Amino acid sequence: MRTPRSLPRPPLGRRSGAFVAAAVATATTAALLAPSGGGTPRTAPVAAAPDGTDPNIPFVCENRRPEPVDPGSYGMQLDGSFLSPAATPVDEENPHAFPGRMDDYDGRSYSKNVKVEASYEGEAFTPDFFHTWQNIVDFNGRRYMFQYDRSEGRVYDITDVKHVTVVERMSRNDVDGDESKANGSWNAYDYWGGTTIQWNAALNAYVMVMSFEDKRQIHELEPEPGKDKFDNQAGVAAVRAKLGLKGFKVFKLNGPTKKDWQLLATVSTDSTQQDPLHSDLTKPQQGSGSLDVPMWDGGKYMFIAVAPNDTYSNTEYPTNLHSAGYQSWDMSDPAHPKLLDTWHLPGQVKGEDAAYAKNPRCGNRTSWMGARMPLFVPKPVEQGGRYAFAVQGGFGMTVLDISDPAHMKQVSHLDLPPSVAGTEGDNIDVSQYEKTGMVYVSGYPLTEDCYEPYKPVFQVDVRDPAAPRIVGQLPRPTPPKSSGMTDYCQRRGSFGPKRTGYYTNPGKHDNGTLVYGFYNAGAQIFDVKNPAKPEIEAYFVPKAYGTTTKDWPTEDGTFPDWAKGNQTHGVYVEWDRNIVWVLTNHGIYALSSRDVLGKPNLGAPEQPFRNSQF
Repeated sequence: MRTPRSLPRPPLGRRSGAFVAAAVATATTAALLAPSGGGTPRTAPVAAAPDGTDPNIPFVCENRRPEPVDPGSYGMQLDGSFLSPAATPVDEENPHAFPGRMDDYDGRSYSKNVKVEASYEGEAFTPDFFHTWQNIVDFNGRRYMFQYDRSEGRVYDITDVKHVTVVERMSRNDVDGDESKANGSWNAYDYWGGTTIQWNAALNAYVMVMSFEDKRQIHELEPEPGKDKFDNQAGVAAVRAKLGLKGFKVFKLNGPTKKDWQLLATVSTDSTQQDPLHSDLTKPQQGSGSLDVPMWDGGKYMFIAVAPNDTYSNTEYPTNLHSAGYQSWDMSDPAHPKLLDTWHLPGQVKGEDAAYAKNPRCGNRTSWMGARMPLFVPKPVEQGGRYAFAVQGGFGMTVLDISDPAHMKQVSHLDLPPSVAGTEGDNIDVSQYEKTGMVYVSGYPLTEDCYEPYKPVFQVDVRDPAAPRIVGQLPRPTPPKSSGMTDYCQRRGSFGPKRTGYYTNPGKHDNGTLVYGFYNAGAQIFDVKNPAKPEIEAYFVPKAYGTTTKDWPTEDGTFPDWAKGNQTHGVYVEWDRNIVWVLTNHGIYALSSRDVLGKPNLGAPEQPFRNSQF
């Protein structure tokens, strides 16, 4: 489930320069998943937008939303494996029981080759049940972790791993999470978006670049037919009318708490604004804003994911209005960022209908199409790096030449196998690229009880950047025999990969080790030193929900049933101290593994974190 925290109830390659009646899908699953490469592309029949439709809603292909799946067509098999459904509609809020699934959420934990050094449970260590970002900074010999998601933020002192303390809490609970309202933590329309924090030599200080983006959990639109962007034009208009910055802000950090944030720049990515550094915030801004954690190492060049205006709109996801491409920015002067270039894949922008219609997802009213995160850069341009890797949901993966950031160029493109519903392409781990030529591409699940195709982690061989190839998958995690399960789909909740933390992790990434958050399968640690034989060498699977501590934000203070599905939504690795932080729906855990990561340092780091290492 993906219920916003503020609801106290169960949830319902080109340079850049729509009311269908609610009905069952008209295409079969085979037509929906027709391959997009090779021979003459299969395209869906063209649809006509009814009068009065928002001009940027993509009625390019006829409605081919997947039908609900026959319960007998998927589920547990005689050999103990799980057969996934072929294709499903967006359905994030409902359980989908099947024979062999546990009746209750699992209150047990499981581990292999790891030690839980410390755990911290409760509302104080759970800014959000479903998603958070993290950063680490060092001030005066103390190490701090930031954990946050928009209005909900925490600052922890993690210097002593076994005695973590909460330094600061930020919230909008007293105004029901309304971002248009100011309170003791926030000014109106301010919040804590996806952030990178790097040391800037010119300022001799940390500089924080924070994304301001479309809110993904909204009440104006819902995924169901009749309530989504294709049928609910009043909802679309309400989303368009929202105020607030679309872009990013730049701060100098003078200390670890919010009072220490010194604003340097407010930058709009709305291409209709005359001056991005002095944009009009009294009217709604266009586009998506900067999405997720900006890619910036503290030097000259920064890369962000962004839809710069409302014509970047070709995406099937029923509550999302924008299809993001990428921009490069000159950050030589953090107080005066300069736009260098904008790139998108043909088919993302209104008017590029022919290219969009070639994608087999066109018309499915389900797939996320466009970037969710910025470019993934294995080596910064200033250190001799040339290539960046992009993944854009159902648009697949693209290799870009960024050696001249003012003129980004497409090198190659790779279609990903359709996997509907869920997010098909979200993350690329590039930590092993310089060593083995492999990158690791993954989406993530959006439904519970495996009511969607499994989201594998693809091994993509890019030793020849002009010809990327899928050459394998990381092993699918399986429960230990002691659990009484043979597949994690039985454990309830979402199952599949999320991300391997972020490039902002302190220290240098270990050769051949990937740590993935895996939702109900916890934190899974993969050995990929030999790409031909990847193995799961360690894991920690926490319990599915929090203890009844009476401090949860519910009417009676008990852990809410509707928050039990998104169990481990993130990991964050301190490579310099050999500590893995596991971020869950009920708190945080600190893990060590001498065999895998090396001897842990549970005290102050030997050196302060300054910049990401590549």
